[in-house]
Amino acid sequence: MKTVIVYNHPFSGSLCHALLESARDGAKKAGYDVDVIDLDADKFNPVMNEEELRGFLRHEMIDPQAKDYFERIRGANHLIMIFPIWWGLMPALMKGFIDKVVFPGAFYEMPEDATTMTPLLPNLKVTIITTMNTPADIYRDYFGDAIYKALVNDTFNNVGIKNVEWVSFNMVKFSTEEQRREWLEKAAQVGAKK
Repeated sequence: MKTVIVYNHPFSGSLCHALLESARDGAKKAGYDVDVIDLDADKFNPVMNEEELRGFLRHEMIDPQAKDYFERIRGANHLIMIFPIWWGLMPALMKGFIDKVVFPGAFYEMPEDATTMTPLLPNLKVTIITTMNTPADIYRDYFGDAIYKALVNDTFNNVGIKNVEWVSFNMVKFSTEEQRREWLEKAAQVGAKK
């Protein structure tokens, strides 16, 4: 079993980084092959340029780094994405990862005469792990669950990946050491899932 973790946070002392380590360690302890894609360390360019957009229309990935990321994900059973929620959504690098890697011809096919997408990775399990300082009910009721809508529904479900889970750790600034230990254990459990 192979797990790929896509991580986006610029600070190595962050809770997201600790969650990354816990998820990675949980997967390794379960005997899985683990590959970490660190978008910040890789200096990933999230901006899609004109040539890449034309490639999107032709279902041809242009960015060599995006191609590498997709090849690493293609053979995975479980994709874990870890990032903070800033201003209601994911940081720019994670959004750019979605734009450049969840691509036609890679994650899905969409013939010119079709109205629905054909999944190319339908058995991939995806778990999204986020942190934020907003209470869960405020994020859901006031901000409209933007991550759920953008990633679970509009991205992964839309391209035919139905086994998607979102794990959100909220009110981080006000969390206790005990809560953080529980969150790290939860991340390890996510990593160890089949």
